[in-house]
Amino acid sequence: MSGPFTLEVFPEQVAVVRLGPGAEIPSWAESSSLFSITATATETSLVCAKRSVPTKAKQAGPFTAFQVRGPLDHALVGVLATLLAPLAEAGIPVFTISTFDTDWILVARESAEAATAAWTGAGHTVEVATPVEGSR
Repeated sequence: MSGPFTLEVFPEQVAVVRLGPGAEIPSWAESSSLFSITATATETSLVCAKRSVPTKAKQAGPFTAFQVRGPLDHALVGVLATLLAPLAEAGIPVFTISTFDTDWILVARESAEAATAAWTGAGHTVEVATPVEGSR
């Protein structure tokens, strides 16, 4: 296993939105610290700022986004297993996304403090994210 890790928590709330397969990205899909589009043959999923998602959209959230401080070496083994085990033990469901540089863990807004406590109890560090110059 690898770790311990530092996670950065972002202030804005995000949502996970389900669109149909091959859907155009809607104009309301604003970016935030995390903006992700994942398309398969059966669906298109967006992770975007919660503030602009129409109430009629099929969505989950709001979520608080935690980024694993990276970049992470692609040869590391067990990053998500190490970070998700304390959340599973605490009964906290997650939604995860991986990028080239790192992993993101989304937890329900009301579980963010419990997730932070679970990670710190397992020896990880949680810090407030520092805005990146030029980010949206």
